[in-house]
Amino acid sequence: MDGVLVGKRIIGAQAPVTIGWENIPRVEGGPVKRFIFTYFQPVMFFAAILFWYYAPNSIAVASTAIGIGIAFRVLLLALEWVNPRHKSWTLTWKELITDLFYVGLGYTVLRMVDAYIGDGVIIDAILSSYDWSKLDWFTSMPLLLQAILISFMFDFGQYWMHRGMHNWYPLWATHAPHHYITQLNINKGAVGNPIELFLIGLGIGGFFDFLPRAVLLAGAFGMTVSIYQHINVRFNTPAWWRFLFNTTEHHSVHHSQDYEATRSNYSGTWIIIDRMFGTCIDGEAELLGMEGGRRMPVHETMLYTPREWYRAGRKWLRKRLPQPTAVPAE
Repeated sequence: MDGVLVGKRIIGAQAPVTIGWENIPRVEGGPVKRFIFTYFQPVMFFAAILFWYYAPNSIAVASTAIGIGIAFRVLLLALEWVNPRHKSWTLTWKELITDLFYVGLGYTVLRMVDAYIGDGVIIDAILSSYDWSKLDWFTSMPLLLQAILISFMFDFGQYWMHRGMHNWYPLWATHAPHHYITQLNINKGAVGNPIELFLIGLGIGGFFDFLPRAVLLAGAFGMTVSIYQHINVRFNTPAWWRFLFNTTEHHSVHHSQDYEATRSNYSGTWIIIDRMFGTCIDGEAELLGMEGGRRMPVHETMLYTPREWYRAGRKWLRKRLPQPTAVPAE
């Protein structure tokens, strides 16, 4: 397999990766189906923005956001059955039950841990130590601009966290289990070692005393953009969307079985960040995972990170501590 030269890298030499939007299949079917799956993403995006911009304060609360998010996931799950991107990614009962385990983990254990040592606690400690009133100008900006900047700053932090996970072994040991998924479905973003799921949720957005409405608006960006990273739906994605935002296509390349392809498309929402730093690859991959597509079981996922840290730490100590020398027998 020769691969394709993208910048200075050969992509697809180890596993098939489709490079270029012109080579990605389009939605097949009648005009109604093509219309729906061409404009679904932008319509949901602008509808969410309008809702959170104009909704009364009694409705614009976090509980409403959680409810809408769950309902939206159910809708996308239905779309996976109506217009799947790849039949090989069809959700099975085994995959569904496994995914729901990780989703439940995120809503329970990880949420409780985050309340004590998450980014909110760290940021509160920093803010209480300094006078940050000079940043009050930010909350006087237009609400939509605040939301865009919150979303972009949070994703900028996630980009470097994610990129670091692929370039520094201690962080890679937390992230590797997520790259053993062999298909993309609506809940696959929750699959991974709990340590990694905690780290990837850390952000810098809380350094500003944002208006709650701006935070909810920024959350709408994530709900209606980054959610498509892990989804088995074929869209005719508009050109402006795939230039600005991350897509299923981008993220499938990141999860491909080709090593060079996985070192790309790190952002969660704004793929333009990858374009800024030369890590964007426009394309698509169907064969996903590591070790030829080996599916990592739940128990191995839970133990992988501490086990790898222990092994790496022991190896590091052995290199630096003096080893006992054998004394020849007399």
